[in-house]
Amino acid sequence: MAIDRKNVERIVEAVGGKDNIEAATHCVTRLRFALADDSKVDTKALDENDLVKGQFSSQGQFQVVIGPGLVDQVYNEMMDITGGTRASKDDVKTLASKKQNPIQRAIKTLADIFIPILPAIVMAGLLLGINNLLTGPGIFYEGQSLIQVHPEWADVASIINLIASTAFTFLPVLIGWSAVRQFGGNPLLGIVLGLILVNPDLLSAYQYADAKLEGTVPVWNLFGFDVEKIGYQGQVLPVLVSAYILAKIEKFLDKRVHDSIKLLVVAPVALLVTGFLAFILVGPITFAIGNVLTSGLVSIFDSFAALGGLIYGGLYALLVITGMHHTFLAVDFQLIGSNGGTFLWPMLALSNIAQGAAALAMMFILKEQKAKGLAVTSSISAFLGVTEPAIFGVNIRHKYPFIFGMVGSGIAGVLLAVNNVLASSIGVGGIPGFLSIFPNQWGVFFLGMAIVLVVPFTGTLLFGRYQMSRPIRNQGKEIPQDNVENERTDGATAAPTRSSVPPVSEASTSTDASKKVMVDIAAPMNGKVVPLAEVPDPAFAEKQMGQGIAIIPSEGKVYAPFDGQVAHLIKKSKHAIILTDTNGVQILIHVGINTVSLKGEGFIAHVETGDAITKGQLLLEFDIHRIEQAGLPVITPIIVPDGQELIQEVVEYEGEAVQGQTRVLQAVLHSEI
Repeated sequence: MAIDRKNVERIVEAVGGKDNIEAATHCVTRLRFALADDSKVDTKALDENDLVKGQFSSQGQFQVVIGPGLVDQVYNEMMDITGGTRASKDDVKTLASKKQNPIQRAIKTLADIFIPILPAIVMAGLLLGINNLLTGPGIFYEGQSLIQVHPEWADVASIINLIASTAFTFLPVLIGWSAVRQFGGNPLLGIVLGLILVNPDLLSAYQYADAKLEGTVPVWNLFGFDVEKIGYQGQVLPVLVSAYILAKIEKFLDKRVHDSIKLLVVAPVALLVTGFLAFILVGPITFAIGNVLTSGLVSIFDSFAALGGLIYGGLYALLVITGMHHTFLAVDFQLIGSNGGTFLWPMLALSNIAQGAAALAMMFILKEQKAKGLAVTSSISAFLGVTEPAIFGVNIRHKYPFIFGMVGSGIAGVLLAVNNVLASSIGVGGIPGFLSIFPNQWGVFFLGMAIVLVVPFTGTLLFGRYQMSRPIRNQGKEIPQDNVENERTDGATAAPTRSSVPPVSEASTSTDASKKVMVDIAAPMNGKVVPLAEVPDPAFAEKQMGQGIAIIPSEGKVYAPFDGQVAHLIKKSKHAIILTDTNGVQILIHVGINTVSLKGEGFIAHVETGDAITKGQLLLEFDIHRIEQAGLPVITPIIVPDGQELIQEVVEYEGEAVQGQTRVLQAVLHSEI
């Protein structure tokens, strides 16, 4: 399809002109800009542009959604207009990150380090919770633990504890791998660094306090200078700083050492220098800093427990929106390593439940069936510790459920903080979070759980019903709330809901010279069907590119959903493919979110652009574990792009598991006779 050059010129003008564009690239759906000044963007002009499906800013990049099939043409035309140099996605990402202030960059770096190791930490937290059930006194029998009454379970508990505690004991190894990788070094050297810091020849950090009191801390004597021979089990700061130093030394040497001797020089020298610095300077200094920080935080909560609980418990959901919540993982680890437990994680778990309860209440307020379904599924997700679907898909959109969720979690936070409720580990939040809590504090925690279930649910329900009972004024007339499913409270007309679309048999044709073509679109992969609103990317979640569904895959394979042709395959990254069926209907299959950053790692393509395909044919393979390891969502949007004469789309099996080739979409297309 030919594009109007004037519309591309208007895009350039709307983003502040070519002088405001530091770099620009594109992916399969959108233009990505690193702009000199975001305030120069004319969002209204972009909204009025026929080529633009949506716009938003994320992590310093300004993104303009064009849609599959057109975005590469628009980008080529834009480069011709501006005379700019083509940039890679990494170039734009680098420039965009420079626009962030130091705090934003630090938060993003910490998040990028800790997100990839979360699966191991969640596993460890759950297993430690199970160990608590087996070994905690007074849970099943008064004054005794289960293994005391049933000693045959003792060794089972011992093995579970061994498996669970390994991730925390060797936490520096996990952080070393992820941090060195993030800082641009060899992640294998990061693993070795972590192992050095927890070598069994060292005094364990958990035994350091007692050894210090007894005066039995072992030391190395380096030319008359004593260096404490201690490990850093469960510590965060020592390995983070050491990993940064290791990566910098490695990169410095890599640029200056001849290729013929790199293997003999770079890694040994980098590890040797970093190791000495870690034990002589970095470790002692950061260990002391970590202890001061945790002691300070503990003393604040000891002195102002109610205020601390109100602030952290009430505002934690806001941290999720900003992405700052990942940085508190480091604080939790430090508290567990230094004090044996964290008082922050229990409040996090209850904040999850609070947002889930508020989302569940919306099921009784919303009228459209699809919205009701999203409220239910996202609330269940939040109850199990993942709040993003509830927060972004339901609560933030309507505002008041989000607020009532924060009110409930703030009240519960006061209760937990005043009673010093601690978690021995971190794992899954939400309702399963009780497994991380010390068993003797379950009573208070369950009382807090009751608060975050009742207060947000009741508040959201009552306020929502009150809002529904109020008349809405529209052009001078009062309209009962029950009759305005398609009226927005700001007075604008909303898009018709799916329930307002006539069934296929009643769909009318636009002219007598056209015919209806009904196209069934099968599931291109095995997995669970969820609404687009659950996709953590506004371009998809807000349907800026078109209608469709998303699938959380259970297997890393993409199959052809119909007979047709490969219209376009992203050749380098292989993460997205556009298919055209024999009637002309196009769909976009976008494996994961931001998976373009993997540059094809973990993806195998079995077809190329222009290939003919048959229904059920294997098109792509992808490594689910590799995507999750990179901290990226594996959820896969299946989109019927805007711009087609799509009369109706029918989503089936939403919220259910589907096998490949199960019909999940149905398109009714007008075609000329």
